[in-house]
Amino acid sequence: MSYRLRRATLADEASLRELIARSIRALGAADYAPAQIEAALRGAFGVYTALIRDGTYFVAETGSGTIVACGGWSRRRTLFGSDERAERDESWLDPRTEAAKIRACFVDPAHARRGLGRAILERSEAEALAAGFQALELMATLPGVRLYEQCGYQAGAPVSHPLPDGLSIRFVPMSKRLTAQATAPLQ
Repeated sequence: MSYRLRRATLADEASLRELIARSIRALGAADYAPAQIEAALRGAFGVYTALIRDGTYFVAETGSGTIVACGGWSRRRTLFGSDERAERDESWLDPRTEAAKIRACFVDPAHARRGLGRAILERSEAEALAAGFQALELMATLPGVRLYEQCGYQAGAPVSHPLPDGLSIRFVPMSKRLTAQATAPLQ
């Protein structure tokens, strides 16, 4: 199957919300309890439309136009979370001294392990580098840690993020120094 990578638009928002939920429910099931996943979908996971408006959020779609992966990068301070997360800081980062953020990478479980997450990550890294950033940081879900480690990210100590209903969820902060690199085309 072939895929096309493109910038997300606000018209994609409903499809993105469904994709993110489908992805974490299936691919996160081995690491998180169903109650954690459902609570995280109310803020920690979800669509952050500022990235779409900034032109730094991407989707991979099938030949028929079905969105099967998403993710991107940000010049803004907020490290993770959706529009519903109250603790957002939308101020701009200084690329000379601060790290850009890798944000909200999710893949449809039926299209997992086909290089879509890596392709979106490589595109995000290349664009952040072109914008003058020299480092990246992200907050990885437990299922995402392995991909990020394979792509050169260094893991910090896991953190417990509070969720609604007295729950919490574990994430892993990760970072990477950027170097000039070519991005692989999405096949």
